[in-house]
Amino acid sequence: MVVLYEHPLSPYAQKNKIALREKDIPFELITPDAFGSGGTSNDFLKVSPRGEVPTLVDDDIAIFDSTIILEYIEDNWPTPPLLPTDAAERARVRMIEDVMDTHMEAINWGLGEIFYFKRAEGKQADEIVAKAAAQTQGFFTWLEAQLGTRGWFNGDAFGWGDLSVIPYVNGAASFGNLPPEGSRLHAWAARMNTRPSVAQTASEAAASVETMTGVADIVAQGLFKREYRDHRLEWMVKTAGLDVIAEGLEKNNIRFSNDFS
Repeated sequence: MVVLYEHPLSPYAQKNKIALREKDIPFELITPDAFGSGGTSNDFLKVSPRGEVPTLVDDDIAIFDSTIILEYIEDNWPTPPLLPTDAAERARVRMIEDVMDTHMEAINWGLGEIFYFKRAEGKQADEIVAKAAAQTQGFFTWLEAQLGTRGWFNGDAFGWGDLSVIPYVNGAASFGNLPPEGSRLHAWAARMNTRPSVAQTASEAAASVETMTGVADIVAQGLFKREYRDHRLEWMVKTAGLDVIAEGLEKNNIRFSNDFS
């Protein structure tokens, strides 16, 4: 039995769930105990030394990192194929995935810090939200150009490129940042969200949002620690400023990547 350790709001996990569902692979979903507290169980760390989701376990094989998981899914269950056949096209959709994972993800994650976890409030929060909205529209412009006249980011049919984009477009929409009306990106997103694999994954994310009430108090108490690493840390520095990070360090309610042991 395939097990996917995940959190429904993780766009990385969403990519993997959509891929598994498109290939009709039965799998079990598990959200690790104490996930996000900085005190993840040793059992989970055995399969995910980073202490991060997603992690896929297939019998005695454990794989972390959403892109490597996608590669494993494609290699192990090649039908239906999710990658284009042409080498240049494969590189193109992988670059799209990388931009989403390492640039746009940070914006939605940062807005979660403001809306759910109240890292900033009042005028400061308004300024951060406005900057994030402008940044998001910039990525929408870029995505519109990547889509071009194609029906799908993957080319002639749904695939890797599409499942790599939709979690981030849907995440942005949840914060009120939608692709422009009348754009090809807007029409593509509407089509994507009628696809059963995407609709189910998006529904799980929406249900998880409903559980987010009161999480700011949990963060304030240091019982929940959001992970600041790589692109997320960069985004917070350039968009919100060092004071947000300094306060989080002082209150001990942010964390960084695990040390391996």
